[in-house]
Amino acid sequence: MAKKQIGIRLPRQAFNQSAERDWSLELEALAPIGVIVEIPADTSAEFADGAREMDALITSWGMPITKEVIDAAEHCVVIGIASVGVDMVDVDAATAAGIVVTNVPDVFIEEVADHAIMLLLAVARMTPLMSRFAAGEWFEARPILSRRPRLLGQTLGFYGFGNVARCTARRARAFGLHLLAYDPYVSELELTAEGVEPVGFNELLERSDFVSLHAPHNRETERAFDAAAFARMRATAILINTARGSLVDETALIDALRNGEIAGAGLDVLDQEPPAPDNPLLTMDNVVVTPHVASATTRMRPETRRRAGREVAMVLQGRWPMSCVNPTVLPRTDLERWQPYPMNRGPNR
Repeated sequence: MAKKQIGIRLPRQAFNQSAERDWSLELEALAPIGVIVEIPADTSAEFADGAREMDALITSWGMPITKEVIDAAEHCVVIGIASVGVDMVDVDAATAAGIVVTNVPDVFIEEVADHAIMLLLAVARMTPLMSRFAAGEWFEARPILSRRPRLLGQTLGFYGFGNVARCTARRARAFGLHLLAYDPYVSELELTAEGVEPVGFNELLERSDFVSLHAPHNRETERAFDAAAFARMRATAILINTARGSLVDETALIDALRNGEIAGAGLDVLDQEPPAPDNPLLTMDNVVVTPHVASATTRMRPETRRRAGREVAMVLQGRWPMSCVNPTVLPRTDLERWQPYPMNRGPNR
């Protein structure tokens, strides 16, 4: 039986480099059933042409898989995304074509939660400004930082309450923060079980001292944090974003920071990445920006690659994946629903 072909898009510049690329981590699961085919492409049209015979596609370096690519990939049954976010794939087009889309939703949750708390603390304690004071204006720092309240008793609100938000909430509780969350897709029972108070969107904005964003980017969430949202927030509030830059109207955020509508922001993601050198957010004393690195650890990249390979391999072997972005597709396929082996019920137990 011929092996399946799994297409990975590479920019032509990377494809033309002499150094061999290593797909061994993806192939840990895929090698018995498929081969990886590198598709050199700088445009969707070029990628679509190379994807026509592929049985599966895996995103690489955030390269988008557009409707044009999906319509051309007549043999494709699964698209694997090696990240939590899925906005680089036209999921609606894949769903219409009956193609399963998988992602990696639970590999680097702890890391992103750590980073969210780091940003919260860094902005709350004015770390960038304090570091500059340490270099020459030592005695001027304390009066400025003394204007900031202590964390104990303040309120942290979550916009979206998925895996990362849950882990962030557990960390935040140790600092004595009161927790709120707005997520219309999570039941109140789930929120209260985590010690989090369920609220509406406007109440989240009005009551939170910190607002931490953890929602996916989609039509509902795009630019949810606009001028009207910032006008509802407290003048002392701080925005934390480790989700997607497109959740925030960046111009409105800059205006809100300049006008004192909110007090600060900690951002691991921006609307344009990398940002323009003259982006005001990069030089504001009350803003901490990190270069989309919240998930970065020694474990993150290898494990996401392995997991992406495993998800695609499961579909190519005729089974439901563990993490399906568009689950309404699954009943329309011939894939078998897998049942996890009950580890504590072996034959001798």
